Amino acid sequence: MTTDLFISFVAAILGGALRVGVPFLFVSLGECLTEKSGRINLGLEGVLVLSAMAAFGAAYLSGSAWIGVLAAAGVGALLAGLHGALCSLPRVNDVATGIALMLLGTGLAFYFGKALIQPQAPQIPAIALGEWSSLPAVRSALRINALLPLGLALAVLLWWGFARTRTGLLVRLAGDSAHAARALGYSVPGIRMAATAVGGAIAGLGGASLTLFYPGSWNEGISSGQGLIAVALVIFARWSPLRCIGAAALFGGAGAIGPALQSVGIGWGYHLFNTVPYVLTLVILVATCKPGSVVQGSPGELSSTK
Repeated sequence: MTTDLFISFVAAILGGALRVGVPFLFVSLGECLTEKSGRINLGLEGVLVLSAMAAFGAAYLSGSAWIGVLAAAGVGALLAGLHGALCSLPRVNDVATGIALMLLGTGLAFYFGKALIQPQAPQIPAIALGEWSSLPAVRSALRINALLPLGLALAVLLWWGFARTRTGLLVRLAGDSAHAARALGYSVPGIRMAATAVGGAIAGLGGASLTLFYPGSWNEGISSGQGLIAVALVIFARWSPLRCIGAAALFGGAGAIGPALQSVGIGWGYHLFNTVPYVLTLVILVATCKPGSVVQGSPGELSSTK
């Protein structure tokens, strides 16, 4: 492999980490907030798909990508809020409800999105950071999603909020010990419902990134399971918003290996390398989710020993 081809390959991996990693970042941050409150939301796959469709439809009808972004956040908050409300009822299981909401979200997206498969919608603008380079591959790799800085800011804000604010401490208290939160007079269902809804809104921004930036279109296979992978990604990040940044970049780069090899003329094993993110997910779950053990950083209410 020549020097130019090697640089192109590395740039393609970097570009993939920046493009593919953005939805992972938003969905993992949303799930991190939800799980910090003591609730797990397996319905984030439905949230991601439905918000992606809503973003594309709203942008197409309004002519503004940013209206599509707002629509995605709103739809994500509504569907996740429904999950939070249902899980607040007696004898309702988080996991079963999440699976039901995943099916509901994807079903609604497929039904209402059939008319959106062919049209083109306005796209989120790209921020060009590679104009200093004479190599087209580098310039292309460093054209980043305008939502990426927002995702990075949200990660820092959540990290700071969990550590330094009263609201963040209440979320952590509800996730670590519901009995302690109740003893202090706080409504655990209310805290968890709010955290789940806000987490859904954040995840919805990931859906907007899918249809309004990369790949920039709507189809029924748009998410490729990223909403479910986010659960493993949060475990890998040890429930730390800042670590979610690195985890999202890792999964984004892993998903870009196949296209990167193809971009330098290596077509063998293209589909095999596309499975890398799913293999990573399995490895993380097998390595961390051992019976009778507690993963470091896990909220107490999600502990496997409870």
